[in-house]
Amino acid sequence: MRAWKRAFTGALTVITVAAATTGAAHAGERPPRFAADPTTLVDTSIGNNGDGTTFPGATTPFGMVQLSPDTQLNKYASYDYAQDSILGFSHTHLSGVGCQTMGNIRFMPTTGTVTSSDPARYAAEFSHDDERRAPGYYGVTLAGGIEAELSATQRTGQHRYTFPDGADAENILVEAGQSNGSTYAGDVRVVGDDTVEGWVQGGNFCGETGKERYRVYFSARFDRTFSAFGTWSDDTLTAGRREASRGAQRAGAWLTFDPAGGKRVGASVGLSYTSVDGARLNRRVEQPRSFDRARAAAHDTWREELSRMRVAGGSTADQRTYYTALYHSLLHPSVGSDVDGRYRGFDDQVHRADSPYYQMFSLWDTYRSQNQLVALLHPDRAADMARSLLRVHEDAGWLPRWGLGNGETNVMSGDPVTPFVVDLYNRGLLDDRTARGLFAALWKNANEVPEDQSLFRGRDGNPSYVANGWVAYRNLPGYLYGDSRQAGSATLEYALGDCALSTMAAGLGHRKKAETLAARCDDFAHLWDSGVTSKGFTGFPVARNEDGTAAGTTDPTQSGAFHEGTAWQYQWLGQQDPGTLFGLMGGRDAAERRLDAFFDLPTVLSDPAKAASESWVTGAYDYHDNFAFNPNNEPDFHAPWMYAWTGSPWKTSAVLRALRTLFTDDVYGMPGNDDLGATSSLLVFAMAGIFEAQPGSATYIVSAPMFEKVEIRPEHGRRITVVAPGADASAARYVSSVRTDRGTPRGSWLSHRELLRAGTIRVGLSDTPTAWGVGAAPPAVAGD
Repeated sequence: MRAWKRAFTGALTVITVAAATTGAAHAGERPPRFAADPTTLVDTSIGNNGDGTTFPGATTPFGMVQLSPDTQLNKYASYDYAQDSILGFSHTHLSGVGCQTMGNIRFMPTTGTVTSSDPARYAAEFSHDDERRAPGYYGVTLAGGIEAELSATQRTGQHRYTFPDGADAENILVEAGQSNGSTYAGDVRVVGDDTVEGWVQGGNFCGETGKERYRVYFSARFDRTFSAFGTWSDDTLTAGRREASRGAQRAGAWLTFDPAGGKRVGASVGLSYTSVDGARLNRRVEQPRSFDRARAAAHDTWREELSRMRVAGGSTADQRTYYTALYHSLLHPSVGSDVDGRYRGFDDQVHRADSPYYQMFSLWDTYRSQNQLVALLHPDRAADMARSLLRVHEDAGWLPRWGLGNGETNVMSGDPVTPFVVDLYNRGLLDDRTARGLFAALWKNANEVPEDQSLFRGRDGNPSYVANGWVAYRNLPGYLYGDSRQAGSATLEYALGDCALSTMAAGLGHRKKAETLAARCDDFAHLWDSGVTSKGFTGFPVARNEDGTAAGTTDPTQSGAFHEGTAWQYQWLGQQDPGTLFGLMGGRDAAERRLDAFFDLPTVLSDPAKAASESWVTGAYDYHDNFAFNPNNEPDFHAPWMYAWTGSPWKTSAVLRALRTLFTDDVYGMPGNDDLGATSSLLVFAMAGIFEAQPGSATYIVSAPMFEKVEIRPEHGRRITVVAPGADASAARYVSSVRTDRGTPRGSWLSHRELLRAGTIRVGLSDTPTAWGVGAAPPAVAGD
């Protein structure tokens, strides 16, 4: 028996009594209350620095429109809190991405004569003291006195500009040919005396393959008529002209309003990915009766959304950090279909869907955390997202891995769409037709390869992987980061995906295919090199050539052929079968010692904040050539929960308290790119005390909650309440007992179905480690 077990098993009775006494001490106190309006605890400026790349503007949950200020172009974040001038307010943004993109259809209010189309010339200075931010609303007073206010419906952006007294002309500039990323074409047209319409084409996200393109169409109607107008192409401005096309840089229109008509100008802007007609229809159907009503409706929507997983207890900073993370978790994927169900498919044709069609799938990021949160809170939306992925396959023949609009970017590596879909299947969210259609698509994806250099890259490592069990390293021409160039991490991702898919195959009655896929669960072992030593530990995954020899460096602290990480960080990506993985590491105890070194556990226990800030990887883009835990990037998101299989689940709670210190309630409060809510969802689950460490399994491992009460209200589902007296994000807390309305769970985990039926979950806590959960971890994904 290990030393800590001898120490704590004998004291378990005392610990349990102490925990019960602590709860009793709180019995006479006023119980923690839920916030009446959780939107007041959201600060959309969190993560607005250059690393978090979030945006502060107005949007609705999963909306097509994200109307937000831009302070720079062709940067990861089009809004950087460190800057002091605004170029305009554009209608599309992605939250937390690591490459410049979107920022389409930019509006900018000005006064006086319009003399330039260059945003550097008409940009306006501002102060953060003059900004007003809330979910669904953004306002700022620009230098010179113009007040800009933004709100949104699902498919429209709502503008209200108040001009200062004495302005000799009130203008709105509309830029349709310049975005925050690669832009290829754009047209603008002044229609009548109160409307502007057009489109812009962008693409080439992250410069991966340079093949994908998307178009965003818009129809903007103003609440006042134009007294004058003109258009520009690049730097050439033509007064009175109604149409313009992008030359090499820009295309836009300026609209002038007579100050005698009032100080305010409002605009409603419909977007669409199908056509200008679609944008016009979206605007007309979703047109609010006033800006204030649009703002109120957006607020009410967000208040309802944030109440789906509300918390009570903790400090104000804890709640601000939590609710902002929850807000960021519910921004994407984005609705891509018009109000009449039309959407533009990956074949660049317009189709019609009988349910909402979603796009913007950052699958490599979100399959590990955010997908599970959406499935828990919004099962209907999650099912529609799965149907959307099936439509991609039906329209274009393959499934995406990172879809931007109606284009496949091929960004990142591995096979993220598989665990993403399997998680929804194993939660019972897919109807039979959708499940069988998606399984056929996933089976094809797992065994075949698209035509070389086609729009879809698929699993380009399949030829060697299917034959040998590992992706052979190759310098594949035409792709910047193909799976064959990231052969080490791609092998691990494929194995995880195939193992998850085996459970779906079994559930659908495909016995032989299930056996084939299950046999790949442990393909990570093909990479294992027992002769490699690092930091006092022996045995690490090493990328291989076709003949099985090592490809490049074997040093586990160097990235080599591992995508955005090293073998030290990727070694834990075998969680589908922890027993086999730990056996390669020398056994469970040896694996635990390796985890302790990975997290610097002694410092985690003595000074959590110091461990997180000094021992772990802290820079948003410092994932290369490091050996420690990287909470800023997805490959080892699940690593803190690996202690569930070593017999020390209490250490997970300790590591998560250290993780919590990296998230703060200020602009620098995001420890890395949010990646469309992936990082924020990690925090939401960590603070709530549940997390799915094995993607595709539909099981949640329990850890110590950081709030005394968490209430989960799934759409159309029963209320789930987690009660944890004494919970505290800033102090060590460990689980001593778990009991639900249906009894004591059989392990340290709950299946998705068990969670939904749990009613009240009572978590006993101790301020010293306990033996709870020892030997009670989830099984291997494919079973024994």
